[in-house]
Amino acid sequence: MKRLLIIRFSAIGDVAMTIPVIYACAVDNPQLRITVLSREFLKPLFSRMPANVEFRGVDLKKESYRGIKGLNKLFNELKNENFDAVADFHDVLRSKYLRYRFMLSGTRVAHILKGRKGKKQLTRERHKIMKQQKTSFQRYAEVLERLGIRISSHFTSIFPEGKSDLSRIIEITGEKGNSKWIGIAPFAAHYGKVYPYELQEKVIKMLDKFPDTRIFIFGAGEKQLEIAKRWQNMCPRTTVSMIGKLKMDEELILMNHLDVMLSMDSANMHLASLVNTPVVSVWGATHPYAGFMGWNQKTEDAIQTDLPCRPCSIYGNKPCIKVKPQEYCPCMSSIKPEVIVEHLKKYLN
Repeated sequence: MKRLLIIRFSAIGDVAMTIPVIYACAVDNPQLRITVLSREFLKPLFSRMPANVEFRGVDLKKESYRGIKGLNKLFNELKNENFDAVADFHDVLRSKYLRYRFMLSGTRVAHILKGRKGKKQLTRERHKIMKQQKTSFQRYAEVLERLGIRISSHFTSIFPEGKSDLSRIIEITGEKGNSKWIGIAPFAAHYGKVYPYELQEKVIKMLDKFPDTRIFIFGAGEKQLEIAKRWQNMCPRTTVSMIGKLKMDEELILMNHLDVMLSMDSANMHLASLVNTPVVSVWGATHPYAGFMGWNQKTEDAIQTDLPCRPCSIYGNKPCIKVKPQEYCPCMSSIKPEVIVEHLKKYLN
């Protein structure tokens, strides 16, 4: 096999989770030329991959790539590259259609098995089966194995030398020196994965008392910026909002220099994991057992409350049956700020 196409669209976190597997695959198979097909805006995630990995970005919102007509156009562009195999890491309508077209043309294909039965047993309301499901990393690797591609290398960081070049962003972050840098990513796409902002505020106030400490708030969008600025004004000595100040590849550089990241079950947990930064993660409606824990992160750093109703969702998008809409779920509101700070302290001493 000489040429492999890997397909994975979707959100930042899901695509970020492909990188440890693709990176290891590229290292173990230097003769293999790998093309990753994903959304155009995620290109910075793949800028530091081994030389035999190339990124093919596509904007699926553009008229030229919409619907069956758009997918046929995309397939015709891809088939001219003569791939020997196609690995579908997504298994949704778009990727299914593309892989079926490749299969009909005689190309070998394999797709991810998502383990829906086990996840349903984990999240159902009654008679839950609290069992660790395969991680996304395992499921991605299994797709490659079905194509005859073995992986033995262990991914550590997208920065092979260990540390990135902080000088690229030092005008924004300042010198680190001997200070301790904490990243906080308090936001998530779904309400069931968000730690209450008033409790997060208490966490920041407690961290503000630590000497030689800087706190960087990560996020995106106007609403999140407003909240981050409020916290920045509340603790101006230590806290600064990074929202809108850095590009994605620059955020990865900053994350690489953090001593620890505090994150929800969200994309920033996975981004920090890609640069070998320890993450203290907070889990509410979702659960690490579903297989979405950050790469190489410690299970003891996953903070969660044992309630009979959780997990109630794989992605955190289901409304909580115990509260009104836009109220925080008890699985999150019952976690004390002191518990979070104690987990962070071990990386600050």
